Amino acid sequence: MSEAGRTTESVQLAERAYRIRRNALLMGEVQGQGYIGQALDIADVLATAYFHAMTYRADDPDWEGRDRFLLSNGHYAIALYAALIEAGIVPEEELETYGSDDSRLPMSGMASYTPGMEMSGGSLGQGLTIAVGRCLGLKRKGSGSFVYTLFSDGELDEGAVWEALMSAAHWQLDNLIGIVDVNNQQADGPSTQIMAFEPLVEKLEAFGWFVQRVNGNDLEAVVAAFDAARAHRAPQPRMIVCDTKMGCGVPFLEAREKNHFIRVDAHEWQLALKALEEGKQS
Repeated sequence: MSEAGRTTESVQLAERAYRIRRNALLMGEVQGQGYIGQALDIADVLATAYFHAMTYRADDPDWEGRDRFLLSNGHYAIALYAALIEAGIVPEEELETYGSDDSRLPMSGMASYTPGMEMSGGSLGQGLTIAVGRCLGLKRKGSGSFVYTLFSDGELDEGAVWEALMSAAHWQLDNLIGIVDVNNQQADGPSTQIMAFEPLVEKLEAFGWFVQRVNGNDLEAVVAAFDAARAHRAPQPRMIVCDTKMGCGVPFLEAREKNHFIRVDAHEWQLALKALEEGKQS
């Protein structure tokens, strides 16, 4: 791709990431609370996944030839809904139903409710194990599809995650791309203080994975990491460790000391949207 082409795509991806953040804020305003910090921090990764890397059909989310995106951290559902709306998989008008009775957008991800939601979330630490099974099944079918799995640094506390890391390498699952969001926050405090997991890259490499670590809020770095993960030729699973900033794009939310689950005063939603817009123009 030419330099001009890369520049054009970068601009387009930045717009997608902005719109994902905006969608998430609009949904958060419906309930007045939620996992907004995570939605803002992971928007660049979701924009890259859905608008640069993944193969799918918006009008046929169950198409067999699709790449799968598994949301292990089910409380990030608001972020994935924002991306599914931007991708045209979920109609934009459903945004206003977020978290309401009979909505297809419950506050925690449910595969039986939402088009494009590949697994039900809530109980953490399960996504990578499910991904291993999906990858094995796709290989037996002769499929060339990838399985992307997003999970949180807090899920590294779970033994099942490490079992999945070991089994994925054992089965040489080169169709598996894991993404761990390292925002260093979980319900009880900083993730690294709840259960130390560093040096993470070295640990993952010791388990047999191809590993990259990037600033998850640097779109160009995220794009390059996705490309390298897909192009990697060795028969091993791939992991992208993304260091992110909670509340990214809205300075007063970035500055909150505790924003794992936040309540935002009614007047602050419009302030957040305004700050997001100003950041886009700067």
